[in-house]
Amino acid sequence: MAGTPEYPVRPSVFTGMLEWFGEFGSFLWGVFRAALHPPFEGREFIRQLDEIGARSLPLVALAGSAIGVVLSLEARQSLVRFGAKALLPSAIVFAVVTEMSPIITGLVVSGRVGAGIGAELAAMKVTEQIDAIEVSAVDPYKLLAVTRIAACIVCLPLLTVAASFCGVIMGWVATTLVEPVSLTHFIDAGFKGARFQDILPPTFKTSVYGLIIGSVASFQGMRAKGGAAGVGGSATTSVVLSSLFVILADVILVKLIILLFP
Repeated sequence: MAGTPEYPVRPSVFTGMLEWFGEFGSFLWGVFRAALHPPFEGREFIRQLDEIGARSLPLVALAGSAIGVVLSLEARQSLVRFGAKALLPSAIVFAVVTEMSPIITGLVVSGRVGAGIGAELAAMKVTEQIDAIEVSAVDPYKLLAVTRIAACIVCLPLLTVAASFCGVIMGWVATTLVEPVSLTHFIDAGFKGARFQDILPPTFKTSVYGLIIGSVASFQGMRAKGGAAGVGGSATTSVVLSSLFVILADVILVKLIILLFP
């Protein structure tokens, strides 16, 4: 009808989600194909190991230490109430190693590394540096995405081990400040009855967190638009989505570990 204003039709939230997952799946397929064919960007991979692993270590260690102290204080109060104070070392060790360290490490890294990767690649995208790399006959997936995703997969279990170590040690420190106990006795009592399937699967499940964080952050960065606003939006979205997917993955992986390693 003449004179009737036309308004742009906005896609629904559900349609937008389907489009995002479709584009994300296509991105993952491109990354997978790029990762299988040489040459491999070894120098960039080493640089990302330092950026993602070494530079995240202080923050992860601090988070792990805080977990150990808090668990020691909270668990002591509860166990003393029920007359099970002797189980305090086991409670701290099992809580730190099996669940708290993996999920806290995943969330800490998704905040620091996810934002960094998203902002860095988004800045390269809006300034057309990624287009320049492609014109130079270098696969941007191989150089920018594969190296960062692989570094995240390798670094997350190592950072989790560091967080677990700091959590156990600081749990002992908090415990011995209230009631002196030797470190040897604390460790022996804490790991008494522990099996490899109680420790290794929860630690190595963080490789999946690394895959999620690296993939989501790289995808959001390489699809950024809109100048400086797009860079900020990519960094924020990378953190939000990667943290959400890490939490969802944790729920699924815990169930799988219980089924596969009873």
